[in-house]
This record gives sequence, structure tokens and C-alpha cells, in this order.
Amino acid sequence: MPQRPPPAPRPHPPALPAADAPLTPSKSQRKRDAHALQALGVQLVALSATQLARLELPEALHEAVLAAQRMRSHGARTRQIQYIGKLMRQLEPSALSHIRAALVPGRGRTPRPQP
Repeated sequence: MPQRPPPAPRPHPPALPAADAPLTPSKSQRKRDAHALQALGVQLVALSATQLARLELPEALHEAVLAAQRMRSHGARTRQIQYIGKLMRQLEPSALSHIRAALVPGRGRTPRPQP
């Protein structure tokens, strides 16, 4: 039986030049950002009701945080934290920076006027 010649190597598509590189973040970066927002959500869930009221969160996010605080089941609470992260990804960057600044210890509080 005659042997077939080996198949010709397939040409590789050319690599994208740096100028044509997409401007969107990589999948890994998007996942890191999502995990960071979930961690921020955990901090929000740990706050008291009065501290949450001071943050002036959007209504949907505020309701989701209150729902997470009422949950006792670990699995349900984990899903709710993921939902909070999803809601936070939809917020504007200025709103996120306001929330982050308010959660930093010693900041976000207005100093009392001295008599």
C-alpha cells in the first residue's frame, strides 16, 4: 500500500499588531474586577442599617444588601453576594468610588465642628 504524503502544515493566522489590539480588558481582568466588587459587597453586608442609610445606595442595591443580611443559609448568602456584585458592576465608576471611600476606616465621616 502506498504511503500518503504528510499533510501540509496549516498557516497560522497572523498575530494582531499592538495598534489593533482590543481596548477591552482581558477575561482575567474582568474576573478580578468582579471578585473585588463581591468583596466590597461583603463589606456592605457587614454594615449596620444606619451605616447603610448614610451611603445613599441605589434602591436595588440597598434592597439586595438588606436581603443578604437576613439570610442565614451559606449557599443562599453566597448567591446573594454574587448578585450584589452584579448590581455593583452596573453602577457608574463615580458611585463605586463614593462607596469605596465611605468604607475606608476613618474616612467617609464628616468631622464634627469644634465649639
